[in-house]
Amino acid sequence: MTNLPGDVPAAAVTPPSPQPTAAVPGIVTENVAESTPPTETKVGARYIWLMVLAQFGVFVAFITPIAISLAIRVGQLEPDHQEYLGYITGAGALVVVIVGPIAGILSDRTRTRIGRRRPWLIGGTVLGVISLIVMASAPNIWLLGAGWILAQMGWGQALANLQISTADRLPESQRGEVAGLVGFATQIAPVFGVVIAGSLTSQNLLLFLVPGAVGVILVGLFVLLVHEDDSRGRVFDTVLGVKAVFAKYLYNPKSYPDFSINWLGRFLFYFGLTLNTTFTAFFFAQKLGITVEAVAGVIALVGGAGILATTLGAIGGGFLSDRLRQRRLFVLAAGIIFGAGAITMALAPDVTFLVVGSLLGSVGIGAFAAVDQALLLDVLPERETDAGRFMGITGFATSIPQAVAPFIAPVFLAIGAVSSTDKNYTLLYIIAAACTVAGGLVVLRIKSVR
Repeated sequence: MTNLPGDVPAAAVTPPSPQPTAAVPGIVTENVAESTPPTETKVGARYIWLMVLAQFGVFVAFITPIAISLAIRVGQLEPDHQEYLGYITGAGALVVVIVGPIAGILSDRTRTRIGRRRPWLIGGTVLGVISLIVMASAPNIWLLGAGWILAQMGWGQALANLQISTADRLPESQRGEVAGLVGFATQIAPVFGVVIAGSLTSQNLLLFLVPGAVGVILVGLFVLLVHEDDSRGRVFDTVLGVKAVFAKYLYNPKSYPDFSINWLGRFLFYFGLTLNTTFTAFFFAQKLGITVEAVAGVIALVGGAGILATTLGAIGGGFLSDRLRQRRLFVLAAGIIFGAGAITMALAPDVTFLVVGSLLGSVGIGAFAAVDQALLLDVLPERETDAGRFMGITGFATSIPQAVAPFIAPVFLAIGAVSSTDKNYTLLYIIAAACTVAGGLVVLRIKSVR
């Protein structure tokens, strides 16, 4: 994959009759009644593969716009302002910084017949489809940006609740394995999406909705076929008002030092990754001397060549980290490998070196996506009652870089540029490499996990 912006139910327990006690119906009180330790019962193949397919579907629908579709629309609406792509993606990520943790907290406390997570999966998918229609039909750059914000809120929540589901259900012995499979699937998803988009560049509606249909179908299968217990009987004894909700955005890092270190390492890696991937289409177009519309096929071709590399990084890293019970060194290796790939691409004199750099980056992204996700689940605090909250806080480590990096990137791109159309991608990619290596080094300070 090129460096693109790439069931077995829980123990059956009959719930007591619903006893709503919250001031805001169903979702605004803090659960203090459930304190049973997480089960170590392994999940079955059906849950694993439906999870993998669902996350693959979300990424096809959600990441294809970053990989190519948004760049095409920006080129159509504002052909002389490539930097608008960074502003749009940054604004969308900034909104997620605000709403992500709230949604995680409310997901933890949602009480419905179909469980806590599935309502959010359904709602997020519906909003995601609406966002794709808005982006496809936007007559100006402002509505295009609004559509991307809706996409971050919709598809982002669908993805977040799939990931929270893994925190709810996966025992330690399966976290690396499942994260590896998911990491592989979500890294090849943009390649799949770009292949679809490459044949639809002249039809805006299909350019967005065909990848979106993949997301709807695969998330729908997960919702329909993965059982989740009725959550209406969850007992709450304290009201969680607006002030208390926002207070849950914060926690004492000293109380959970390893979680905090993992957060910082993830932040640094995704900051570098965002610098590297946001302008991929424009970077390839400048390197190869072709138009942005024409670059879709090239990106798809290079991405296809990276599938094996992504498999090696994601599945290999995930499975080996389970077998060797070693997470930190794999995360460091992922940061170094990705950094080497970014520098190789930045200095590439021809297509051959672009492909080599892309393959290295694919190994690094795949390994990091798998092993760091497993490491996160190892150090996640208060898993039984507040998994959504802390997964939401973890989301800051990706959403803040996605919000900030695109706004900073144009500064680096302008350094040394001799004209408004000339961009310093070499400097941008070198800085991206330094960030990902730093992220791997930080994780070495975690003490509770090898």
